[in-house]
Amino acid sequence: MESLHRLLRFGACAGIAILAIGASLPSTMVGPGEWEVSKTVNGSDGEKVCLSDPALLTQWEHRSKQCERVILSSSPEHAEVHYTCNGGGFGTSRVDVLTPRSVKVDSQGISGGYPFAFVLHAHRIGPCQPR
Repeated sequence: MESLHRLLRFGACAGIAILAIGASLPSTMVGPGEWEVSKTVNGSDGEKVCLSDPALLTQWEHRSKQCERVILSSSPEHAEVHYTCNGGGFGTSRVDVLTPRSVKVDSQGISGGYPFAFVLHAHRIGPCQPR
């Protein structure tokens, strides 16, 4: 396990160099607003959330934690992001832009000392609504 953690740290450091030269989330992805996020393709269990930064979709398992994200690779339609959170937990997510308002996020990592893996389907439904 320690070897894996060292490898992830090395990968994160290598990713910082990529981040420094301007890599970002996919440019075809729309920005902040109200998003419906689901773990099913048809959105049957969708959760509406207001996201000031859609990059939070990449760390959905740890969305309530302070995490540092490093973009490992990026193109207009795809991005791969590694993140590490204060207090433990980390993950890697691949974002695929299906349409400018719809993305698929394939995420895996460690949360609470246990592995997780899931696919999110998210689409922006408009500006954030007052609550």
